[in-house]
Amino acid sequence: MAELSDPIAAGGIAALPPRANPDLVGHEAAESALRRLFESGRMPHALLLSGPRGIGKATMAFRLARFVLATGAGQGAGQGADDRLFGGAESGLGIASDSGVCRRVASGGHADLLTVERAYDPRRRRLRGEIVVDEAREIAAFLRLTAAEGGWRVVVVDGADEMNRSAANALLKILEEPPQRVLLLLVAHSPGRLLPTIRSRCRRFPMAPLPVATVRRLLARYRPDLPDAQAEALIALSGGSIGRALDLAGAGGVELYQAVVALLAREQGIDPAALHGFADRLARAEAQEAYRAVEDLVGQLLAAIAVAAARGPVTENPGAAPLAAADAVLRRLGGRAPAARWAELREEIGHSFARTDALNLDRKQTILGAFFAIDAAAR
Repeated sequence: MAELSDPIAAGGIAALPPRANPDLVGHEAAESALRRLFESGRMPHALLLSGPRGIGKATMAFRLARFVLATGAGQGAGQGADDRLFGGAESGLGIASDSGVCRRVASGGHADLLTVERAYDPRRRRLRGEIVVDEAREIAAFLRLTAAEGGWRVVVVDGADEMNRSAANALLKILEEPPQRVLLLLVAHSPGRLLPTIRSRCRRFPMAPLPVATVRRLLARYRPDLPDAQAEALIALSGGSIGRALDLAGAGGVELYQAVVALLAREQGIDPAALHGFADRLARAEAQEAYRAVEDLVGQLLAAIAVAAARGPVTENPGAAPLAAADAVLRRLGGRAPAARWAELREEIGHSFARTDALNLDRKQTILGAFFAIDAAAR
């Protein structure tokens, strides 16, 4: 069976992990550019796929990996009957979803593909906060092997910006002297967190957020139960990321956003009792998704406040009724401190959340510290 032509009807993105997802929506020009790059013989040894979380970067990485592995195994486009595997010369990077390459990549059983990502921590019962050096060292061991199918070897580092310093240095050694016919695909949500020496050894391939119409169409497909006003608010908060919109929908993101704005809306400063009550709810074991959503929303709000401070009143109003109250809050806070201070505070609070994850610290204290820091900056 050939690859499905309508990803919306297939229900692929929300239901499948990137390695098993045969569909990619909204990035047709980008994947066509990657195909041309590969077929021209100018594919670099390392690509850095960057862009917001949840827009399809990892799906693109595995899509390219399948294409390269199929081509390297002698199944490339332009070789007669095997051309059916690729759906025609102008079909981007898609290959038939029932092919052996697709099945083995989806199951994690392709001998010439290695995936490096954050591992599961059984003690904390969640993913680790970073990629550690032992995981990065697997790349060197993998690349010492001969390609099992006589073609390319591909490494996908999903969350390359989540490597700790030792892991990043281990990857850098490989990038300095890469073997022949090896393709390293680094997926990064925040490429600025990567070592400059890693970035300089990769070809940058930024991916744009999805158009609003695409996010709206996907959200209607995966969450048809959402009221129109809530769906529009999620689209506004998503920043062009269907993954983020779905995560926020599952965590009650609109209500959390309104609660965050309400805490910051008081002219006389944050109400400590209200903040403690909010932080208590987020610190509960069952509130993990809500805590993650608030971490994300606080960073988004601080970025918007920095923009308000730099440019005056926010002109890009989300427009959705549930978010309308945030506009006045952003303008007021933006006028209380320079844009550079808000940007610096966003970085500081981001590090605080990351440190809490890495060291398993008290989530309530992290929430309190973040909001009191915002309150202090606005004095």
